[in-house]
Amino acid sequence: MRNIASLLESSAQLKQAYVPIILRIDKPSDKQEFDRLVQDGEVLFIQDEIYGQLQELVKSERPSVKISDDEYPELITNHLAGKDINEYGVWVYYPWSKRLVHLLDEDEFVEVRTNRNHNKITREEQLLLKTKAIGIVGLSVGQSIALTMAMERICGELRLADFDTAELSNLNRIRAGSHNLGLNKTVIAAREIVEIDPFIKVKIFSDGLHKQNMDEFFTGGGNLDLFIEVCDGIDIKLDSRFKAKELQIPVVMDTNDRGMLDVERFDIEKDRGIMHGYLDAFIENNGIKVTDENRQGILMSILSFDSLSERMKLSMAEIGKTINTWPQLASSVVLGGAITTDIARKILLGEHTQSGRYYVDLDEIFKM
Repeated sequence: MRNIASLLESSAQLKQAYVPIILRIDKPSDKQEFDRLVQDGEVLFIQDEIYGQLQELVKSERPSVKISDDEYPELITNHLAGKDINEYGVWVYYPWSKRLVHLLDEDEFVEVRTNRNHNKITREEQLLLKTKAIGIVGLSVGQSIALTMAMERICGELRLADFDTAELSNLNRIRAGSHNLGLNKTVIAAREIVEIDPFIKVKIFSDGLHKQNMDEFFTGGGNLDLFIEVCDGIDIKLDSRFKAKELQIPVVMDTNDRGMLDVERFDIEKDRGIMHGYLDAFIENNGIKVTDENRQGILMSILSFDSLSERMKLSMAEIGKTINTWPQLASSVVLGGAITTDIARKILLGEHTQSGRYYVDLDEIFKM
């Protein structure tokens, strides 16, 4: 039993860990830390596929050449230029899984990992996107969005905010194993992002987004280039929009019903009313105070009740009676990740400049 207690304690100490350790072992201090991790039993798994990554790299540098298998050793040797392959690139240690992974260093890693984006995203566009920071509040739908953005690499920094922890009922739509139950949703998303790409900067706000940390979320380390709002809390939906409008930051919201997507270009339309003006009747003194009396009216105005799917309308009427809250399906959440990432990329590249409410309604597209 003492063994189990010890394991539970060590696991608890890692509940907030999400930042990998990146080591370049040609540096003495990093080599010392590498050796310590291995010798102290901190590493349980080592994955070294650097040769395969180098094969992909030299292939990506010669797209017009058909390289045979027996040509790769010489090409890779020439690329290493006398450097020991074991010291080439970086070793990345993930404390929560105790994995040590050998990878190409940042520039080469990004080149190979995004190679299949070209030319749906050009190299020049990829370099521009690398400079962008995106904030996401709400890590149910937001997790799918964050992971899709990370995979496509449409930014260099992600700021994630959610106060909630993963529960069993969340696993109908959140990509997470059951071993993540009880972890903060920001930690779960951040870990998966840096396991895909340890060079993307991730900053988490595990107590959610609120008035006390809103400035840090929107401006800490530089202003956000885009704000994604997919949270449940009406107060934060409104407060964060007023903040985005003040800072002239564009906002995108996905509702995962009928593929509804909102785009608010506060960066272009400085006097634009929040939520397309649907909430103008509730605004007093340049803000909205949510009360028990007006909460339902605000929510219905945000969602445009008459435009909801029939199943969502029926579900809304059953909340607190036969169901706990509004339903969300994995297929809708994943679709939201795709369409939000697509429009976000277009906004950041200057390809989409319109505000509006859009629908990617699969029921309508595939209706009988």
